[in-house]
Amino acid sequence: MSSPSTASAPRLRTAWTFARRELRGGLRSFRVFLTCLALGVAGIAGVGSVVAAIEAGLAREGQALLGGDVEIELTYRFAEPAERADMEALGTVSETVDFRGMARTAPAAGEAVDSALVQVKAVDGAYPLYGEMLLDPPVPLSEALRRDAEGRAGVVAERALLTRLGLSVGDPVRLGEGVFEVRAAIEKEPDRAAGGFEFGPRFMISTEALPDTDLVKPGTLYETEYRIRFDEPRALGPLRAELLAKHQDAGWRWRDRRDGAPAVRRFVDRLGAFLTLVGLAALAVGGVGVGASVRNYLEGKTETIATLKTLGADGPTIVWTYLLQIAVLAAAGIAIGLALGALIPIAFAPLLAESLPVPAAFGVYPAPLAEAALYGTLAAFMFALWPLARAREVRAAGLFRDLVSPARATPRPSYLLAIAGLGAAAAAAAMVFTGQWMLAGGFVGGVAGALLLLALAAEGIGAVSRSLARSGIARNRLPLRLALGGVGGPGGETRGAVLALGLGLTVLTAIGLVDSNLRRLVDDTLPERAPAYFFVDIQNADLESFRGTALEQPGVTRIETAPMLRGVITRINGMSAREWREQGRVADGFGWILRGDRGVTYAATPPVGTAITEGDWWPADYQGEPLVSFGDEQARGLGVGIGDTITVNVFGRDITARIASLRRVEFRQMGINFLMVFDPGVLRGAPHTHIATLYGEEPVEGAYLRTVANDYPAVTAVRVEDALEVIAGALRDVATAARVGASATLITGLVVLIGAAAAGQRRQIYEAAVLKTLGATRGSILAAMTLRAALLGLAASVVAIGAGTLAAWAVSVYVMDAGFAFDGATAALVIVGGVIATLIASAAFALGPLSARPARVLRARE
Repeated sequence: MSSPSTASAPRLRTAWTFARRELRGGLRSFRVFLTCLALGVAGIAGVGSVVAAIEAGLAREGQALLGGDVEIELTYRFAEPAERADMEALGTVSETVDFRGMARTAPAAGEAVDSALVQVKAVDGAYPLYGEMLLDPPVPLSEALRRDAEGRAGVVAERALLTRLGLSVGDPVRLGEGVFEVRAAIEKEPDRAAGGFEFGPRFMISTEALPDTDLVKPGTLYETEYRIRFDEPRALGPLRAELLAKHQDAGWRWRDRRDGAPAVRRFVDRLGAFLTLVGLAALAVGGVGVGASVRNYLEGKTETIATLKTLGADGPTIVWTYLLQIAVLAAAGIAIGLALGALIPIAFAPLLAESLPVPAAFGVYPAPLAEAALYGTLAAFMFALWPLARAREVRAAGLFRDLVSPARATPRPSYLLAIAGLGAAAAAAAMVFTGQWMLAGGFVGGVAGALLLLALAAEGIGAVSRSLARSGIARNRLPLRLALGGVGGPGGETRGAVLALGLGLTVLTAIGLVDSNLRRLVDDTLPERAPAYFFVDIQNADLESFRGTALEQPGVTRIETAPMLRGVITRINGMSAREWREQGRVADGFGWILRGDRGVTYAATPPVGTAITEGDWWPADYQGEPLVSFGDEQARGLGVGIGDTITVNVFGRDITARIASLRRVEFRQMGINFLMVFDPGVLRGAPHTHIATLYGEEPVEGAYLRTVANDYPAVTAVRVEDALEVIAGALRDVATAARVGASATLITGLVVLIGAAAAGQRRQIYEAAVLKTLGATRGSILAAMTLRAALLGLAASVVAIGAGTLAAWAVSVYVMDAGFAFDGATAALVIVGGVIATLIASAAFALGPLSARPARVLRARE
């Protein structure tokens, strides 16, 4: 029992001779093959090329994006003299201070005060070390921020803030206790991309003027960043290890030019991985087209194959003859796809560069092209092997009869193993290249499951159609009977249509339903339960009066407060957080816990609504070793549990606490939730402020916010709706990218449908000729063809809705930990789109069967 892997050299030479002669006939029969393969490969190569361009841009502009060769970030404090000395020994140091605040107008007496949340950045005279700060009007930054003759310091801000507050150059604006003068609008801030997620527009002052605000004091939330420009080249790896070891208990967070914008890079990597997986779905749809093209081509070569078998050619020779053809054609299709995937991003580079928030170095990158070529090769042979193996198994006599009554044959186990091996290789490649093992594995498994479900559904649809065609419902309804017979008849395009269109619609349905549930979660569910405002930096002395003022406001139902500090997890069970992560102890999706600082608080008794899942809370009068209550899901993701120790650096001091309890943390409800709650003895004596959440039956605006702005200038108010809009905007951008990827899958599916219609035209011409001979009119034949296309589109759409809904439910419930609601509008669009797609494919090839002359067609078959 020979297989392609055991072919002898003489057999290969004979097969190559046959294959080369067959290829002289041109590529007309393989247009769909080439198109499907090229589209799938182009999509993956294009996404990979854009991601590679962004990563290259981030690497090239690492210094400008970061603002230095190295950045050291501290929370709640400034660098000690010894720390500053170590930094200055390396080169020029620039100090910046970053925090949120409330910018307020400074109107004349009797006029209302307007305020807005801003992201404040105080910079020294050395800023920026790299890159260029562009202002309007174009003045040097140092000149814009310096004090004037009257002692008033300047401020530069984003244009959106100036518009929001109605400010112009020369107008006064307040921040905390300080009054500043607007000197310019920010056009470009060189290191903005490295700043991470921000809710407010930029408000930039000088560090010299920072004391004027009286906002940066012990306990308030701020971060200091020290950027260093080297005087001479330095080896970053050894330098990082040396300095972090020397200051291991200082809570340093290190970044360097090798990864200037890590948050952006992580987002780009994950989005690129997701879009690559969507591209794999398009390639799977294209694979259906590849298999259909090979099957249709072999049907056209029925007589040739039968003749070769009659003359003594064995099965392996037949398989190798056409496998070599497939290899040549696959190489051509992959080459076309790679060219498109590499050149289209370059062609649209100016447009893409304007829409990207970070620099991108567009060019030809071999790595993503090689990845796309690998996927294309695996898909081409995986889907082509089945029809090739089928041709090997069917006898010559059966092949001669195949056009009228297509035979079915199951490939031998060796071929089935080869197909399974190619599929496993594609899945493994997806998991390795994307780096998202769970996501890639689930996605590939979902695509495989969807293909199996669609194949079974196609068989079921065929069986139901055959039954209905023979039932009373089709009696005296010739178009309906012909349509049902075409859908359920042998050799029809039911399976190809359901697989190709169904998988594309499944992906689109899943993305649409996940998107609708995300929007529902943000727009509907959360605002009903979420507070109206967050307030941060409430001073201890102001806490009670602040609470009283809030509860006096109309519409306010309650206010919740908690002590607020921030700390960095530096050690877990005595091991550094970096080593813990590098040893693979942190589960996918939980690395954020060890990146940057986390909010921490203390409490003698469990906060209202606390649900302890394991362990016990400490007594209200507890005095003993430091204890902490940790989020249960986050603890599992971090690989810790009851009895383990967590070391958190707060104000430069390491606090090691034993985990006493785990509790459920519901961040989605947007109330006061802390990952870590310590016993009071640990943090009560540390300088800190308070956070508050205000709940109301109606929007709390106007007079109350003006009261807060005037009476509590250090307090920052964050409107929850504004925060949700920022999150919703990011989700919309991701959803748009996902829909574009899904559209590529649909386009490939439409190509497969058109190819299937083209391949079935010969059969339809013969059927039309027979029907015309029996008295059928053109109208009834056209009606039957249209109805058959509509039934196929409807069937594929219904199956796709079922499979897509199941996938969306799994993502919503298990990935996003959210509820799920079916969106009827998305389902309706899918059904309409599926029917229209099949009608378009059918209409493109309807003229041939309608205009065929029965006598000529039937004589040609004699």
